[in-house]
Amino acid sequence: MARPRETEKRRELAHRAAEVLEQKGLGISTEQLARELDLNRTTLLYHFPTVAEIIQTVLAELFAEQAAFVEARVAEHEHPIDRLYARVRATHGFHRGRERRLLFLTQAVAVTGGAQVTEILRGAADLFAPSRRALLEGLERGIEEGTVAPCDAKAVVSLVRAAIDGLTIQSVTEGAPLEPVHRFLWEHVLAPLKREGKSKKARGK
Repeated sequence: MARPRETEKRRELAHRAAEVLEQKGLGISTEQLARELDLNRTTLLYHFPTVAEIIQTVLAELFAEQAAFVEARVAEHEHPIDRLYARVRATHGFHRGRERRLLFLTQAVAVTGGAQVTEILRGAADLFAPSRRALLEGLERGIEEGTVAPCDAKAVVSLVRAAIDGLTIQSVTEGAPLEPVHRFLWEHVLAPLKREGKSKKARGK
């Protein structure tokens, strides 16, 4: 296992290298990349044998930061519908101002990842899987307790995931405004499912 200082050094190097690649293009040689980083080529290749590893390292860290940011915002709410909506807004809020970097990293993964692209995407999906399960279980529990209107909980979560992913892509590639869609999603999809009354269990006491 790498020591903490070595891990931090590698992380910082990955971010610096990604910035150079974003500015100079993915086609630059490892020799030129090393020069831009004030390193010799051997040192660069010791830490990152391929450009793909640089991109994957930075992207994995971005996803980890996103997960922590989003979960903190979701935790501020108790009602499952509010938690679901908080995830939408928090995910898009996290990427605000980072659109250019996200676009570069995702394009770079497609270019450099090769056969690993599917594995990378699966890893990202696995990172968020526990939180998605928690959202689904919260909706199902809310339906049972009467705080969520009867609905297909899996379909609701899938729809919200599609909104998150689709709007993120539109925001990154087109600069599409998110607030009108957020408002529509809340007013016409999520808010009608929210019930504030006592749960069935509480009413039965």
